[in-house]
Amino acid sequence: MRTYGRYLVAAICVSLSVKVNAQDSGLRGTTVEREDHWIVFELGAASEWTRDEGVHNGGTLAFEVTPVEHWLELEAGATAITSENVIETAFDVLFKKPWQPSPKFEFMIGVGPEIVHAANRDGGTFWGAEAVLDFMFWPKKNLGWYVEPGYEAVWRGGKRQQGIGWAIGVLIGR
Repeated sequence: MRTYGRYLVAAICVSLSVKVNAQDSGLRGTTVEREDHWIVFELGAASEWTRDEGVHNGGTLAFEVTPVEHWLELEAGATAITSENVIETAFDVLFKKPWQPSPKFEFMIGVGPEIVHAANRDGGTFWGAEAVLDFMFWPKKNLGWYVEPGYEAVWRGGKRQQGIGWAIGVLIGR
C-alpha cells in the first residue's frame, strides 16, 4: 500500500507542475470554452457483473481535478460493492482524456490502477486495472449527473477475474 500511495503523490505532483507550465506557455485547446470547475465530486450508485459471481450492487464516491486543461483529468474514488458474504471496496486512480462538445456535455476515456479489498475470512487485498467511459451532463453550472460504464481486471491468487461495471450519479462542481 505504501508504494501505491507514493505513486499517487508523484502522479499528482507531476500533473500539477504540467498544469502550471501549460498555463504559462499559453497553450489552449480547440474545444468549447467554459469556466471549468477546480474540483468535481461524484456520488452515485454502482453495480458490477462478473461471470463467476453475477451482478452485485453498491455505491461510489469520487473526486476529480483537471491538472492539464483539455488534456488530463485525474479521478480518485472508492466503490463499495456488496454480495452474499462480503463487502468489496475498490480504490482507484483514473487518468482521463476529456472532450467537451458543448458547455453542458463532457465525454472522457480513462484508465488506471485499482486496489480491491474483500472483507471476509477468505478475503484479502488485490491489485487490478480498469478502463472507463465517462459521460457527464451539466444542466446547471455546478450541478450535473453522470453515467460511467467500465471494465476491470483484478488478480486474485494468481488468477485474473474480469468484470463489467457501471455507475450513475450526481456531480457537484466547485
